[in-house]
Amino acid sequence: MNSPQNIYAWEQSRAIIDIGSNTVRLVVYGGPPRAPVTLLNEKVTAKLGKHVAETGRLSEKAVGGVLAALARYKALIDLAGVPQVDVVATAAARDASNGAEFLEKVRAIGFAPRLLSGVEEAETSATGVLGAFPHAAGIVGDLGGGSLELVDVADGGTSHGVSLPLGSLRLPALRAKGDRVFVREIGRMLAKADWAAEPGTDLYLVGGSMRALARGMMVRLGWPMEDTHGFALPAAEALKLARQLARRGQALQPIDGVSSSRLASIPDAAALLAVLLQRLQPGRVIFSSWGLREGVLFGSLSDAVQKEDPLLAGVMAFVGGMAVDVALVDAAAEWMADVVPMARTPLGRAALALCLAAGRVEPNLRRGLPADWGLAKRWVGVDNAGRAMLAAALRGSVGKVQKDAVAEPWARLAPSAALAEARGLGLAARLCRRMSAGSAAVIRSTRLTVEGGHLRLTSAVPQLIGDGSSRDLKELAQHLGLAV
Repeated sequence: MNSPQNIYAWEQSRAIIDIGSNTVRLVVYGGPPRAPVTLLNEKVTAKLGKHVAETGRLSEKAVGGVLAALARYKALIDLAGVPQVDVVATAAARDASNGAEFLEKVRAIGFAPRLLSGVEEAETSATGVLGAFPHAAGIVGDLGGGSLELVDVADGGTSHGVSLPLGSLRLPALRAKGDRVFVREIGRMLAKADWAAEPGTDLYLVGGSMRALARGMMVRLGWPMEDTHGFALPAAEALKLARQLARRGQALQPIDGVSSSRLASIPDAAALLAVLLQRLQPGRVIFSSWGLREGVLFGSLSDAVQKEDPLLAGVMAFVGGMAVDVALVDAAAEWMADVVPMARTPLGRAALALCLAAGRVEPNLRRGLPADWGLAKRWVGVDNAGRAMLAAALRGSVGKVQKDAVAEPWARLAPSAALAEARGLGLAARLCRRMSAGSAAVIRSTRLTVEGGHLRLTSAVPQLIGDGSSRDLKELAQHLGLAV
């Protein structure tokens, strides 16, 4: 599953079907187990749990929509030869009086659904967050259609998971009772569940409505990224934005990547978040695209695989199809590490791998790589500042670095010193790539050193160092404040 040619192989993939209260979704994953690649992500917004709070039952119309979607998913999976399928059902099937009858119909299609308890749902979502943020510590809040799950995460584990009837399908009716009742009811539910949090911790937010809310916040901030995964804000700033977006009666403008149904859910999700921020008093809010489905995947991995660096695993799988492997990255990292120490770090190695792969891309496509690979492509195990550093490194490796680095779109995402270090790595990668033609053996035949304030490139085969390499060496030296 790790070899480049198998990343998109259906016969080596794994499918997760999530029967939620709002949507029923099929996601097929391939690629490296630690950083899976999404081969297919298909959903049907059946709103299975829409009337459960009022009637206690799943409606025939919603059940019919879900079963039709599942029949299609079954046909796709069987014909494509997907070898492993996990089906999980959550709040709607759990809370409805006819939930068991519904699950029997799911079994009749040929699936073996697993009904998660509220605590299991909370812990599985939190496990997904831990897969994307290995050092996560704080609270995970997963807003689904039928419920809100809250769970503590720390030291790679979960605890105190609860499920509250505060899903996105239930919020409109609760808000219609007035803001005071809305706030009071949420507080009552938290108190009844005996759920509180230590002030100042991180709050990780999961779920489609929360991702839509994140996009709304990003648009208001003029954020230079569209991917919500890893988007983080101080709690005070998040509260201010949540209050703005929660206002009743406002017509939100369409947002790229947000469906009309998700757009409509933003005010209620924002109102819920505002109450949670006031009650739980976190120090920071972080949005995660990894949740329940990824938790099912990550929880099934061995301890050894779970401990792999997810960013490096994802990057190496991505560049493998461009003839960049571990041996080449190792050789390049060792070659430049004394000059660019960042190359010794996991983030630096990931950036270096991308910079080396950039040389395999058509020249007319390279200019967009910093934004495309650094900011737009989803990576896990890296925050927005780290993604900005990936972009800065790629800028150094594929094009001229702007004299006014503040003008780069990612300049606001990371400290200027960190971005300068990343640009240096990119410049060194460009020199390495041009000089060696992407050959580890050629890299090992040369040395890059600093001697008495001068940057030196030497080789047992001097003919390897051509005019292009000399220009790259000079530009790297200037960036580092060295002579040549």
